[in-house]
Formats: sequence, structure tokens, C-alpha cells
Amino acid sequence: MYMKTEAEGKIRIPPSKLGEDINAIVDTVSREQFEGKMAQDRSLTILVDNVRAEGLGFIVHGDGAVYQTVKYDRLAYIPKDGEVVEGVVIDIREFGAFVRFGPLDGLLHVSQVMDDRVDIDQGNQRLIGKESGRTLAVGDKVKARIVSIAFDDKTPQDSKIGLTMRQPGLGRLDWIEADARKGEQKGGEE
Repeated sequence: MYMKTEAEGKIRIPPSKLGEDINAIVDTVSREQFEGKMAQDRSLTILVDNVRAEGLGFIVHGDGAVYQTVKYDRLAYIPKDGEVVEGVVIDIREFGAFVRFGPLDGLLHVSQVMDDRVDIDQGNQRLIGKESGRTLAVGDKVKARIVSIAFDDKTPQDSKIGLTMRQPGLGRLDWIEADARKGEQKGGEE
């Protein structure tokens, strides 16, 4: 789930930057320090904007840098268990597919791709349903549900997120459309 919030933090302005335009320095250092990082609430900060210095900064003896409290607006993403996400298949492996949604990647294990036995065609980077003939390949757009989350606080992009597409309304986007048309046809026959 994406959210826009106001946040507060403390930045370290290195001595080499002192003497330059303070507003530009505060903005640059804040972006470097907060963007792409996981906050305490497990949200991943994607974008920092409208940075404002709060009060006076202070210098720590022996460091020479200025420590400045800042407030800023941020765009953040926090994956929620059970959330339905839309993404793109970026890699196929012998154990499943990796799907990029927003700033993170999730694993779609072969057992969670479809209600069918799945064969792996790693040479062509695709998964194939044995009975249905449906394929899932790199570049396909999918809708999946988050079923497990294990955060990596140091490197958020390495967080382990498990996905499933074995529920109605989930799967490759054209599968969902085809299933909806089949449902409409069956509804019209009755």
C-alpha cells in the first residue's frame, strides 16, 4: 500500500558541505539518507520531498559535522499481508517466478501459480500449465496476493515476500479477463 506522510529525522551534514547553500544541502543529504530505506514502521521510503530544517543544528565534538533535525514529506510503500498487488514477472527459476510490484520483488512459487501441474521451461523463461496450456513468462503482467512477508531491514529490496495466484480474480491479467468472459457466458446460458 502506498502512502504519503510527513516524517521527521536527523541528518548528518559533512564538514565538506558546510559553506554551501544550506537548503540545497539539507535537501540532498535528506534524499540520500532516507530514500530507499526502511522506516521503523516497516515502510519503504520511495521519495523524499519538501524538506525543511527544524531548529538549529548541532556539532558533535570530534566529528565536525552538523546534525540537523528535518521534517519532510515522503511517499512510502508498505506491503501488507493479504494485499492484492499488480506486477510484472522479471525472472523464471526452477522453483517459480519473481514478480516486481512497486519497489519490491516477490516470489511466486510454482505451487502457487495456478490450479494445474506446472512444468518449467527455463530455456524460454516460462512456466507452463500441464492441462490448461497456460504460460507465464518474463514480462507478463500479473495480479497476485501477498501471503508471507519477511523483512530485511538493512536491504529492503532483499525482503522475502511470498505471493499466490491460486485464487479467483488472480493470475496473468489476460487469464483473469478470459475467466471473466467464461463466467459471463455461463451466466447467460442459465
